[in-house]
Amino acid sequence: MRSNKKKVGCGGGEEGRWEGLNPEVLAQIFVRIEAEERVKTVGLVCRSWLEAVAGPYCWTDIDIEQWCRRSNRPLHLVDSAVRKLVRRSKCTFTRVSACKLGDSAFSFIANCARYLKVTDKMVEKHAGSLVNITVLDISYCLKITCKGLTYFGKKCKSLIHLKRNMPPPEWENPTQVVTFKIDDSEAMIIADSMTGLCHLQLGFGRFGDHGLDAILTKCKELTHLDIQGCWNVEMEGELKDKCERLAVFNGPWLHDYEYEGILETDGSGADTSDQSSSSDSD
Repeated sequence: MRSNKKKVGCGGGEEGRWEGLNPEVLAQIFVRIEAEERVKTVGLVCRSWLEAVAGPYCWTDIDIEQWCRRSNRPLHLVDSAVRKLVRRSKCTFTRVSACKLGDSAFSFIANCARYLKVTDKMVEKHAGSLVNITVLDISYCLKITCKGLTYFGKKCKSLIHLKRNMPPPEWENPTQVVTFKIDDSEAMIIADSMTGLCHLQLGFGRFGDHGLDAILTKCKELTHLDIQGCWNVEMEGELKDKCERLAVFNGPWLHDYEYEGILETDGSGADTSDQSSSSDSD
């Protein structure tokens, strides 16, 4: 008996014209499918679907949290899956949702996170899982404000090394230094909630003498301080002597305005130091 059912596939005619669709258009459809099914089955239908799920458009939002939780996936499988999907996204991902993430995958994400959006809301949600972290680099994270910094201070009690370097300002005339209104708010939060810091980088911060003095007074364990580019700091009173007592101190002023390379980040705002540690649990 001949069936009257029509096939739906990638070919032309009655089967539809899926093969000619732009990969970006296909991705808008496929992202509605759970990540595991996207990887396992969608690419088996036809060549154009395979190319779509293997390309970056399907992976700007990487959500494998449910897959991670299912059947108690071991850490090495979670790390491997995350790394593969990040590679598929060609570093264009804007969100990653996973649990039981290990140090290697966390560092890999950080190094590839050119478009990852980190906000105060995300910090509030996840800072509690970073209680064991010792090194934190939030340089160039402009979406993190005083509110997010406060969450880190409250939750990350093992923190001993903080990097909070900001982008160097642009100026039209290299002989004129760009100055900003003094803002001691972040410096005061660091002084009040991160008293165990030993290493601190605050390149191109907007704080002044008051904020610096608070840090030096309350962070008793501090040995290394970098405030290059913090031109609101005037080092008045006893500040200069306090700074010179530190084992390593880099002051506000840069020689010949050459600041490239002084900030110890890889350009993505991520730290890959093997000194850092974080909880492998969600």
